[in-house]
Amino acid sequence: MKGLFCRTDGAGAEPQFLIQETTLPEVVGSHQVRVQVKACGLRPLDLKLLEDVGIPRAVIPVGREVAGLVRQVGPKVTFFQQDDEVVGILPLDATCSGLADVIDIDEHYLVQRPEKLSSVVVAGALQDGLAAYTALHTHAHMAAGHTLLVMDGASSFGLMCIQLACYHGVKVLTTSHSQQQHVFLEQLRPSVGVQDPLVARVIAVYEDSSDLLSAVLEETGGLGVDIVIDSGVRLQEQEPEDMKLLPHKHDIISVLGVGGHWVTSHQDLQLDPPDCSSMYLKAATVSFLNADVWTASLAQQGRYLHILKDIVEKMSAGILKPQPEEAVPLYEATVAMESVQRRKKKKAVVQL
Repeated sequence: MKGLFCRTDGAGAEPQFLIQETTLPEVVGSHQVRVQVKACGLRPLDLKLLEDVGIPRAVIPVGREVAGLVRQVGPKVTFFQQDDEVVGILPLDATCSGLADVIDIDEHYLVQRPEKLSSVVVAGALQDGLAAYTALHTHAHMAAGHTLLVMDGASSFGLMCIQLACYHGVKVLTTSHSQQQHVFLEQLRPSVGVQDPLVARVIAVYEDSSDLLSAVLEETGGLGVDIVIDSGVRLQEQEPEDMKLLPHKHDIISVLGVGGHWVTSHQDLQLDPPDCSSMYLKAATVSFLNADVWTASLAQQGRYLHILKDIVEKMSAGILKPQPEEAVPLYEATVAMESVQRRKKKKAVVQL
């Protein structure tokens, strides 16, 4: 049996992705489930995160979002039985690649997959749904009547945030990073006869990022928003070309209302004393979004499974509609992962 792995040859070296032989134990573990993988999602490997949490390896398994069919269960497994359709996310310290014909995974990382939900769709969107749920429910404590600003709403993560917030009665503003994205997001705005739009306003930051503050204050009557979810921020006025569309940290602080919540994906965020003073005057908070943390603590497993189950049920019911992702065959997995790691594309899904 073969799996996809990443080989790292030291700090600063370009990661190499390769298919190599892997084996499973003859006997399935007590609480483990042996799953025949049907689809696997690929996302960029955060090598720094793995090192920071104490999982440095020369060879790292690739592919953590999996959907498949249960072939065998351990003697103490209670949640699943043979031939169940399941979906889940392998933990950070997993030793097996999700992109293999068959894998062993602890039952506490899996949930049932509804029959009408495609394995390709859920394998490509489960991580985005988990991140959106974590940002809005766990960090921002979203409630009906709140106003939310989602940066880069056309991304797969941004779209999940928009749909989840709208379902809970939150007014959503979002930004677009290109003309094509703007057209797509405008389709989510209200038209004649539509009472519950997904997006109240789309702000085009690709033309002039300075429009953000004025547009938000106009839409909120000068009060600011209750929640901001970013996809990265600029810390300096002069940043590389690939970061010019990201909002400056001062812009985000400025659009926050009293008691607002800022959920950031920027792990190296730095707030100067004037920034902290502005946050203090607004009694605002900042939270760091790291959805991978759910599998790092056994104390959160029950809550984590509840979240996964809720996400999958909402996908099946059509409340959450992920962006369609074209699946690639197994023989293109290495090339696809290289493109993902180099940020040429945000993710990929491999169908086995």
